[in-house]
Amino acid sequence: MKFESFTSGSWQQQYQYKSFQPTRINQEWSWDDPRINVLLEKATKALGELNAFTLIVPDVDLFIHMHIIKEANTSSRIEGTRTEMDEAVLDEAAIRPERRDDWREVRNYVQAMNSAIEELQRLPLSMRLLRTTHEILLSGARGERKTPGEFRRSQNWIGGTSLADAAFIPPHHDELPDLLTDLEVFWHNDSIQVPHLVRCALSHYQFETIHPFLDGNGRIGRLLITLYLVSHGLLNKPSLYLSAHLEKHRGAYYDALTRVRVSHDLGHWVRFFLQAMVETAENGKQTFQRILTLRQEVDAQIVTLGRRAENGHTLVRRLYQEPVVNVNQVAELLGIKYYAANQLVGALVDIGILQEETGWQRNRLFVFRRYLNVFGDESEI
Repeated sequence: MKFESFTSGSWQQQYQYKSFQPTRINQEWSWDDPRINVLLEKATKALGELNAFTLIVPDVDLFIHMHIIKEANTSSRIEGTRTEMDEAVLDEAAIRPERRDDWREVRNYVQAMNSAIEELQRLPLSMRLLRTTHEILLSGARGERKTPGEFRRSQNWIGGTSLADAAFIPPHHDELPDLLTDLEVFWHNDSIQVPHLVRCALSHYQFETIHPFLDGNGRIGRLLITLYLVSHGLLNKPSLYLSAHLEKHRGAYYDALTRVRVSHDLGHWVRFFLQAMVETAENGKQTFQRILTLRQEVDAQIVTLGRRAENGHTLVRRLYQEPVVNVNQVAELLGIKYYAANQLVGALVDIGILQEETGWQRNRLFVFRRYLNVFGDESEI
């Protein structure tokens, strides 16, 4: 089917409301718009260059962990969660009680992504995997009463306070089995010639339109993008996340999805998605470049610590994964006495690697601020 002749679906009369029945997407796709070809080429190139960084950066998994934390924080923020990166990297005990629900949602996202990526090493991308991921995402958080890990068995809606004033009503729950089967087959259909980045764009649109869960659809739909890229070998590591771009352009993001449903303009959505891929991959490359530069600077600083240098290198390696630490954690990590750990932390503060930002007399927390700043908002980069 050509994008230009695409009809997004139809409205189906239910009891006192109409739900949207989307067109199935497991089919051949083509387009006349040359802008899509140019963006597809740019996105493929940028994604390949980003992936190359994950193959050459030493200990890349340490930094991927921080990528996932940033994605968890940003994707959750789109849905109204208010946790900053400074809070997302802390242990729960350090979070103010009134902020813990938000913090837990972010941490659930990190656990859900890590679990899904690990599962992809054994199984292909599937609805079963998304259900398991959804269960982890909502476990013990505010959505835990919204049937975690199960597709909905009742009607939901987007916007408004009820079906009567909803901005959009997804398909009736009785339609979910056929629609989700069609989407899953599309992910793995080798008999159709559709570039993976276009499949990924169409899959995200379709998933958000189906809205198969009672809660968490936005986060799972954005997570699906990365899982698709990893599962089909476009990324060796989960290093690309669109949430920062989508949050920055939130209005345009929602408008592009709505434009497909209302005006059948699938080409506009695909162009928006591919441009997001280009810009996000470029930002990802810059992040890895800054990490490499910072690492060289920090390694040179640690050498000046003399006999403490070996422990300094071990501690900094841990800080690349978890950039906030206290003295007791340092002592436990290195197997040294508290006094020696305190001396090492003090030395790292003196040379500008760690900063004490709590102002507390006891239970002080030390932050690897220069590294944490690497993962700041796109607008700050």
